Amino acid sequence: MQKAHKASPAGKRRVRNVCVYCGSNVGTNPAYASAARQLGAIMAADGIGLVYGGGGLGLMGELARSVLAHGGRVTGIIPAFLSKKERMLRDADELIVVEDMHQRKKLMFDKSDAFVALPGGIGTLEELVEQLTWAQLGRHAKPIVLVNIDGFWEPLLGLLHHMKEEAFIRRDMEVRFLTVDRAEDVIPAILAAAEQAAPEAEAELSEKF
Repeated sequence: MQKAHKASPAGKRRVRNVCVYCGSNVGTNPAYASAARQLGAIMAADGIGLVYGGGGLGLMGELARSVLAHGGRVTGIIPAFLSKKERMLRDADELIVVEDMHQRKKLMFDKSDAFVALPGGIGTLEELVEQLTWAQLGRHAKPIVLVNIDGFWEPLLGLLHHMKEEAFIRRDMEVRFLTVDRAEDVIPAILAAAEQAAPEAEAELSEKF
């Protein structure tokens, strides 16, 4: 887990769209929906587009409608078989209906410069863990942020610590992500991470060539 630093305008230029994973239910804690709406408003104000799963229910709907209500851009990507079940949000600026979950996740990855996990269920966890795995294996260096509203992600953080203690996560294969407790800390954390990652990527390229 990394700590965030202050970002400069250079970091902002590198982050145009952020993919947010979150539940198709709102959960039992009103703080989850409140955080989703707040994050949506902040993204719109900062000119950062939302890429998400395309649904209109739960935290997904709260987030996307908040982005739209505040004048932001929304790209929804949803498999055809979920279009009715998750009540796809037809108000999205761009709504892409794909054949399956694999296409959905690939497009979400390709269209995004960073990934955020709000509270959610197994689907949210699966999408998050896939990005953590790809980052661990060096397949991407895009920032990943867990929004730990009221300690929602504490069990996962405990499990990752346990895996590390039991030597299933080696020191040379760290799981790189950021954790914040408030919606308003998400974008600053992403921008700082993006700014920090750029010189590292340039250094790796210079070493190769």
